[in-house]
Amino acid sequence: MISWKALSGLLLLVGSLQQQTWAKESKGHVSVVIVGATGDLARKYLWQGFFQLYGEQVSSGHSFSFYGAALSEPEKGNLAMSEILKGLACPADVAPERCALLKDQFLKLSQYRQLQTAEHYAALSAEIREQLKQEGLVEAGRLFYLSVPPFSYADIAEKINSSCRPDPGVWLRVVLEKPFGHDYESALQLSKDLKKFLKEEEMYRIDHYLGKQAVTQILPFRHENRKFLDPIWNKHHIERVEIVMKETVDAKGRTHFYNQYGVIRDVIQNHLTEILTHVAMEIPVNRSSSEEILKSKLKLFGSLQRLAKGSAVIGQYQAYNSEVTEELNKTADYISITPTFAGVAVYIENSQWDGIPFILTSGKALDERVSYARVLFRNQVFCNQNIVSVHCKPKQIIFHIGQGNLKYPAFLVSKNLFKPQLPLSGWKEVTEYTNVSLFGQPLSEYYVYTPVAQMDPYAVLISHIFQAKRDSFVSAENLLASWNFWTPLLDGISHEYPRAYPGGVDNANLLDFELQGNEVSFVHEAVVLLSPVQGRASSESFQITQGKYRTNEMVTAWAEELVSRLASDLHMAAEEAVKRSGQFHLALSGGSSPIALFQRLVLHHYTFPWKETHLWMVDERCVSLTERGSNFRNLHDNLLQHIKVPYFNIHPMPVLVNQRLCVEEDGGAESYEKEMSRLINGTSFDWVLLGVGDDGHTASLFRGCKLDVLENKLVALTESPFKPHQRMSLTFSAINKAKNIRVLVLGKGKHEMITQLSRVKDDPKKWPITGVKPSNGKLVWYIDYEALLG
Repeated sequence: MISWKALSGLLLLVGSLQQQTWAKESKGHVSVVIVGATGDLARKYLWQGFFQLYGEQVSSGHSFSFYGAALSEPEKGNLAMSEILKGLACPADVAPERCALLKDQFLKLSQYRQLQTAEHYAALSAEIREQLKQEGLVEAGRLFYLSVPPFSYADIAEKINSSCRPDPGVWLRVVLEKPFGHDYESALQLSKDLKKFLKEEEMYRIDHYLGKQAVTQILPFRHENRKFLDPIWNKHHIERVEIVMKETVDAKGRTHFYNQYGVIRDVIQNHLTEILTHVAMEIPVNRSSSEEILKSKLKLFGSLQRLAKGSAVIGQYQAYNSEVTEELNKTADYISITPTFAGVAVYIENSQWDGIPFILTSGKALDERVSYARVLFRNQVFCNQNIVSVHCKPKQIIFHIGQGNLKYPAFLVSKNLFKPQLPLSGWKEVTEYTNVSLFGQPLSEYYVYTPVAQMDPYAVLISHIFQAKRDSFVSAENLLASWNFWTPLLDGISHEYPRAYPGGVDNANLLDFELQGNEVSFVHEAVVLLSPVQGRASSESFQITQGKYRTNEMVTAWAEELVSRLASDLHMAAEEAVKRSGQFHLALSGGSSPIALFQRLVLHHYTFPWKETHLWMVDERCVSLTERGSNFRNLHDNLLQHIKVPYFNIHPMPVLVNQRLCVEEDGGAESYEKEMSRLINGTSFDWVLLGVGDDGHTASLFRGCKLDVLENKLVALTESPFKPHQRMSLTFSAINKAKNIRVLVLGKGKHEMITQLSRVKDDPKKWPITGVKPSNGKLVWYIDYEALLG
């Protein structure tokens, strides 16, 4: 028999809940639809998150209905959903009696619906309207959580829009799970497809790291401690920022997804990049404005320095290929080059962060599971004797996201920095320290703060969806900006073989990498024997070879080694020219091939005589020099801005004269020719670097050029078959006067052209590159193995 005391308490609870139910009629009814309600994500996180939302909002004035939706027939779906709902749990601070009552109410408000066709969605909408009518409720909003593969988003969005959209004035929120595309183009297409049916403000793209408690509080922490941080949150005081997510698990069981995406797409492009924005973005004046926060993020994306292939190192745990072969039914000779580990150096080009590396690292099958962002400060104190003094120790702020030795989310600030304000309510200072060290320092050397109660990130984000807190989600603009930033790197490493590593503690220091200028490289060389199927061994095992190509000297090697040799040869020639005449005149062509050379010079040739070097253009597109299509802009972004060269030694082609582009009567070509004649002895360049197009053109001398007209000119306006059609170019007369001419050819895409050129006779009208014949100088071809051998 139930005691009177227990019965009395239960009646009070029921009465309280009834009062809450009456109160919530005034704020309107919310229908929640979980599409994919019986899947793994819904089972582990979503139903629990919405149950927690219900518990928080039951007295807010809202009423709720919860619909679990999937493709299964009602009988099968009901059974699966019931099993999930039985496992719901209340937060620890909720009394057992109240928890039981909340759970009972939630189960009564939850039902399964098969959602597959437009008719199913229309029937659901009709049911919602009928419920509102019967119970005399006003509709506040509809929330659809799409826990389904991204390929089905557009189809479901169309059905929601056509058959289940609420009336005007009632909000609609549709939640989308990552991945949001595979690269920039696919993300753009997905965005276009969804915008046909949903407004941007109706879409909530989830990145669950934005619900991690330590991540949610980075901006509030920075704001609350501005008086301490403003003077030191910059390049003058910070040495580097590390953003790390390490996992001990492998990809087994997920290779169907993982083999398409790899570690950068899976976690670095989204989770770690979002953390980077929180650490580095400007704090908006109005922090309560989601729009301002998202704009500040977007501004930061615009300041990120373009990534190159050398910006990252990649690895793959050794068992990965066998897992892929087994799970994807691949043949025994299948080789996957999907990276399972990556370390990337990101730089921000603004006055606050210029030159400071943000190191983003993640991988599977590593030695521990941990996530954190670590801001390491420069220590300006030099200790002569007492090196254990607090002033001599590292200065750092750690946003500890989870796992690791510490186990819980926390903020840690070195005691030799400052004592911070508490991040916000709901956090507490840790004063009893366990025997744990972080980055070589015991916890007692940090001020440590942690949440009073730990919350699941999905529960946090579900609450933020209900509150329409849009800065906790990924906007379309920020998504596309992120993919625009990461896609060039992904393209650049798409054919690279990752370094193999054994996994776990056996990795030892095999994955350690270091900064060399703006590039990263593994600290320790690894000898990796590749099977014949992979077609090549590691580049370290190949030597540069000499030979002949079209009767001229040829240097060939794998691309990286070839560019290294070219840079060394150029450096040597520059020093000899400066020693001989006091200056070095270098003419550089456009295109993508010279970029690797520019980067090599910047990172490894610190003694290059730039002060005595004059930089000229071989050719230029008739566009503004500030446009990305400009060859000079390419030269500026990849070389000039990183070296110290006198302003008067830089000679862009004058394609813009009198505010007009390449108009013949403006005399731009003649002006460049006069400048050459004035500064270069005999108009004979010391070095000219050329490339070769797929059609055999070089510089901007294309098939069909009127060579007889150009014969007496050093610089001329030419026509290209490709946009932009108008060009300015050195002529053969100028090129062939040079003391040294080098032709750089990289990539498998040039193999067919190189093969054809090796067989044809000199015919500059058909194959312009064959018109390059130095009168008194030397021509050398630099061709990488992929271009030479295919």
